[in-house]
Amino acid sequence: MYYTYTGFYKFIFDGLKSAFLPTALIVGALFYVHYYVININEALIMLTEQYSDLTIFSVFFASESILGLIPPDIFIAWTKNTDYPLLYLSLLAILSYLGGVVSYLLGKAMLIIPSVNNFMFTKMSKHIINMRKWGGLLIAVGALLPLPFAMVAMAAGMIKFNFKNFLMFALLRLLRFVVYGFAIYQML
Repeated sequence: MYYTYTGFYKFIFDGLKSAFLPTALIVGALFYVHYYVININEALIMLTEQYSDLTIFSVFFASESILGLIPPDIFIAWTKNTDYPLLYLSLLAILSYLGGVVSYLLGKAMLIIPSVNNFMFTKMSKHIINMRKWGGLLIAVGALLPLPFAMVAMAAGMIKFNFKNFLMFALLRLLRFVVYGFAIYQML
């Protein structure tokens, strides 16, 4: 009853509804590219031959720390073609988690800017109340679904979500890499 009164279910439904289309588009684009443009396995092998592992891990960590615009699934697929796929997949998962922590801290640091702080706590106050109320679930959804986790983590920092709780919910990011790694390894 509480969740019905507070609008929680509508909030979740709207979020899932808005995440469905981007997820379907990404999956569809990957299938299209794989079958009609270039074989993803061959492209990943070429990528591993041209760039060092450290360079690829660095690009991944930067992406996961700033805006998360490069889908981690590309990097997960890359790990399959390495000499140590499970080790590299584990490293990606840890780097993604740490990138989320960096994003959280960046979100907190952005509040030092007076205009950002003013905007957050005057114009966004209604949303901040809901985000604090359901923040753990939002972090869990951002950690598990193909959404830019860096943006979710940054928002958590901006609303001053409890850091220890953030770290706990963000651990679901590791589970995402296990599940998606298994799925991508089976597909390729």
